[in-house]
This record gives sequence, C-alpha cells and structure tokens, in this order.
Amino acid sequence: MNRLAAGLLVLAVVIAACTTEPTPSTSETPATAEPTTPATAAPTTSATAEPTTTTTTQGASTTTTTPIAETVLGFDRIVEGFAQPVLATASAGRLFVVDQPGQIWVIDGGDPEVFLDIRELVSFGGERGLLGLAFHPEHDDLLYVNYTGLDGATRVVEYRYGRDGSDPGSQRVVLRIPQPARNHNGGMIAFGPDGSLYVGMGDGGGAGDRFGHGQQGGTLLGAMLRIEVGPEVTPYGVADEYGFEAAEVWAIGVRNPWRFAFDGRDLWIADVGQDAREEINRVTVDDRGLNLGWPVYEGTDCFGSDPRCGDEGFTFPVHEYRHPEGCSITGGYVYRGDAIAQLRGHYFFSDFCSGFIRSIAPSGEVFDWTERTGVFGGVTSFGVDPDGELLLVTAGGTVHRLVER
Repeated sequence: MNRLAAGLLVLAVVIAACTTEPTPSTSETPATAEPTTPATAAPTTSATAEPTTTTTTQGASTTTTTPIAETVLGFDRIVEGFAQPVLATASAGRLFVVDQPGQIWVIDGGDPEVFLDIRELVSFGGERGLLGLAFHPEHDDLLYVNYTGLDGATRVVEYRYGRDGSDPGSQRVVLRIPQPARNHNGGMIAFGPDGSLYVGMGDGGGAGDRFGHGQQGGTLLGAMLRIEVGPEVTPYGVADEYGFEAAEVWAIGVRNPWRFAFDGRDLWIADVGQDAREEINRVTVDDRGLNLGWPVYEGTDCFGSDPRCGDEGFTFPVHEYRHPEGCSITGGYVYRGDAIAQLRGHYFFSDFCSGFIRSIAPSGEVFDWTERTGVFGGVTSFGVDPDGELLLVTAGGTVHRLVER
C-alpha cells in the first residue's frame, strides 16, 4: 500500500508530556487524522512565532553548551495557511515554501507572496503534485522544480526568475519520465557538492515493486539520478519507461525516496518501506553505482523469497525502524545551525503516520525528542531557513522552526 500520501491528509498535532532527557528510539502513538481542507486565504506569518534562542553562552575566554541530556527542544510555528506544503528551502536570504497543488511562496520579512504559480500544469492529488524545488548554485536566475504533469509523468523543469518572482513562460523541460501508477513518484531534487542535480525517483507505484523497476539499472524509476543542468546544457528530453543513455542512474534499489539531503559530501536518503521497515541510507557523492536493495531487501530484511537475498553488492541502511513505530518515513537534514550548538551533526527525521521527532547523532546514537516536542501529524518535510536553522513542514499547512526551550 502507498504510504506517504493517503491523500496527504492533514493530521492533528498531538502534544505529548515533557520530560527532562531524550530517550532511545521507541514506538509512538499515531497522530489523529483529520480531513484536508484547502487554504481559503493567503498564508500568513504566525503571530505566535517566537524568536530562536541560542544555547551557547560566551564568557571572556570560554564557551559552554547545554549537555544533550539537559536539552529541551520545541518547534515554533513561523508561517501558516498553505494548502499542502511539502518543502521549505532557503536561497539568497529568503525562505521558499513549495505547495503541492502547484505554487511556490516566498517569505522575505513579511507575509508569504506567490513566487511561481503553475497550478494549471500540475496534476495534484495523493502523491502527485509540485514536489521539489532547487536553486542553481552557479546561476542566480535559474531554478528547477519537480512536478507531476497533467499526463501523470514526472517533469523536471527549469525556470528563470528574478527578485519579484519566476517567469512561467520561461519554462524548459529538462527531463520527462512517464509514471505507470499514481504513487511512488519520489519528487525530491537537490544540487550536490559536485554541482550536479540529484533526482529521487520511486519504483513506479503499486506494491512489491509491481513493475520490476527496483533492480533494473536500465530504468529511471526506482533510482537516484544524477544529471547536469544549466543554460549551456541541452535538456535530456522525454524518456521512455526504461530510460535513455544520457540520464545518469547514480544508484538503484529505492522504493520511494521521500526526501534526501546533502551534508557536505554525505548524502542522507530516507526510503519509504512497504509492510515492515522504514530506512535511512547514508552514502557519499563518490559512491556512484550503489544498489540500495529494494525489492530484494526492505531495510535489512529479505523481502519475500527473492533468491538474490544474501548475495553481495547491496548497501544497507545506517538506521531503520519497524512498523508500527511508524509507516512512512519523512527524511530531514543534518543540523548545522548556530542556535543549538550541541545538536550540530544530528540528522533529524520523522514519520508521516506516527509523527515522532528523532535524530541520529554523529556517533550513530538515535535520540527520540518526541516527549518534549510533541507529536506532529503529517510531517511532509524538513527544511533549512536562511539562518541555517532547522524547519519542519506539515501537510496541515504550517512551517515550524526548531528551537531550544
């Protein structure tokens, strides 16, 4: 069954009791689901937002930080009222929010304003819609989006933009990939430290890798792609279901990578499982040619009776958790902000169904912060704001900032 979307229902935020210490990863109570209702007015910055506070105190010659065991975290709501936001990202000192029906909003010191509106081009519903955004690192007038077109195909499209917004008429389709089903669209795009654009593609939908894409190196589905883009690069064009030579398949064996993020040359990939396990892979940009296992493996479990289980050549996750701790992982980012120095290097993630908040420390230890932060229903993504602080995005239409209490 398709996990991430189920219509991307807005789930109610359930606040749990606070404690004094982070605890090891444990099962969480699922958040309560509520029907999704479209936004009826433009999003607004929250009147209840609180400033981020730092945990670092500086004296004449010393700097101290709060120990992890004494750290109390929370999330302040900073903007609300979106229809179904699925990503928040920063560029040139401004915050951008991707709204799944087909709009990109910009926040620059006031209420959100429409930056790009392509709703008439987007097939929205379930796991389909406007799903990704990335700004070119070398050309400050080019951005890229990943969306589901009206024909159901995935499109990676280039737009030109200025300070006041993007020009819808400047679109140039970089890559179009037909989708055999309505789910497992992937959707994340991000530029790596090598300057290439990475594209996460699900296995084409259905259950059990119905279309057989996960272990086929010749298809663009069930894979992480690495492509070159820019004004001097000829678009890849239209791909058939089994791809074409120009698009670089960087890794295979993913089911539905719902959010990946770079931390230097490291790449963290959260891959949604099927019936038993959710997983996080940590690899590097130098690791081209990886096989992340699906559908031979679901996490570290053999999936079904595939005879290849036990063979060499698979890359296994650095972390996984079993159902019913959750049912659909939402990947995040490694914290590199300044406000909570003791958390630098922690990779944060959540689960769309159970709404926990967890982090993986540089040591590999997993911390569960949920009793302090509360359960967040429908976490669709994390993000990083212009100051480098961690954001959390929910399908209910809100963006929150991680803070220390």
